[in-house]
Amino acid sequence: MTVQKTPITELRNVCKTFPRPSGEPLAVLDGINLSLRDGEILGLVGRSGSGKSTLLRIAAGLTEPTSGEVLYQGGSLKGPAEGIAVVFQTFALFPWLTVLENAELGLDALGVSRDEARRRAIEAIDLIGLDGFESAYPRELSGGMRQRVGFARAFVLQPTVLLMDEPFSALDVLTSETLRTDFLDLWTQHQLPTKSVLLVTHNIEEAVFMCDRVLVLSSHPGRIAAEISVTLPHPRNRFDAAFHEIVDDLYSILTARAIESVKAQIQPHGGSVYPLPALGINRIVGFMESLAGSPYKGKADLSIIARSLSLATKDVLPIADVLHILAFADLKDGSIALTAAGQIFARAGTDQRKQLFKEHLLRFVPFVAHVQQVLDERQDHAAPRIRFKSELEDHLSAADSERTLQTIIRWGRYAELFSYDDEKRIFSLNGAT
Repeated sequence: MTVQKTPITELRNVCKTFPRPSGEPLAVLDGINLSLRDGEILGLVGRSGSGKSTLLRIAAGLTEPTSGEVLYQGGSLKGPAEGIAVVFQTFALFPWLTVLENAELGLDALGVSRDEARRRAIEAIDLIGLDGFESAYPRELSGGMRQRVGFARAFVLQPTVLLMDEPFSALDVLTSETLRTDFLDLWTQHQLPTKSVLLVTHNIEEAVFMCDRVLVLSSHPGRIAAEISVTLPHPRNRFDAAFHEIVDDLYSILTARAIESVKAQIQPHGGSVYPLPALGINRIVGFMESLAGSPYKGKADLSIIARSLSLATKDVLPIADVLHILAFADLKDGSIALTAAGQIFARAGTDQRKQLFKEHLLRFVPFVAHVQQVLDERQDHAAPRIRFKSELEDHLSAADSERTLQTIIRWGRYAELFSYDDEKRIFSLNGAT
């Protein structure tokens, strides 16, 4: 497919902030410049919290930028526009409507006649491979079929631009692969009315499999950190060396940006506060054991070990981040290597692991040491949850604060640093009354 250079949608120096509970602005997107060209699928990849979905909603006219400009077909975009359709991660179907009625729904607001709406809906249903299911209700459909209805509902609008927010992530591996391939077949055979596609995804391999260009967003705030062109012809072979080379390049960029992001977040807060992913101990330990064992012997490319453990990008990168933060592993150029402490941890028994984790937690996650110090200094060795939540919210968004505190609770319990009573919402030192 020949890619035209004409931009259909443009974002010019777009910034987006949200207010913190303190009233101070929290920057989510900063200085975004993006052009969506005629005839291309453009991918957006990045970590959770990088602002991918916010950017997509701005491009759709569903959210206004705090500053900057959004252009659609040469004119300023103010609110939702005809010719832009969105496919969301969740199916978002009305359970009391049939497949046909769900597909027709978006045409009501456009004033399309009933006969024309019915004709277009049936064509879209046939196009996406759901013919014969027009009278079925969502409860009768599998997850993959429900997402196909979501695509049909978008196609019926005959959009110039199709925006997709992780449309395959809620599906199992085989179903998502089938739907992804079917979509690409329609796209490459020019059976879709759509001129351009913007795909938000956590999945690096998905981005390389589908997209003509991939933009990498850094985090806190989201900025475009890199752009990679994917010139491989369709259909693409996941086992091709050139395919893996691009995947590895994207992993390298994301891991490098992760290290920079952690440093950037630590510096303005005196090293005491930065967001932690929602990650349980079992996933951390299981990954370290796999990395320490054969065939990796403590070092592996992230893309390779992710595939071998059937981990999506959104799952493996937070684990790698945490091991780097805790000094159990080093990240460099898309690879991960256990440190000496990481090697000891992977071979140790339960009690030794707890002790080692405790030492690293207190040393490398300063807010955990702060929690322990507060509990130690109080006469009853207890403190309300809201005290620590409020402190986190002085620096982080409400969502990041909640996620970080939940992670601190899990890790603190494992390390036997403190206890937490969820009913009373109270932290206390182990053994304190």
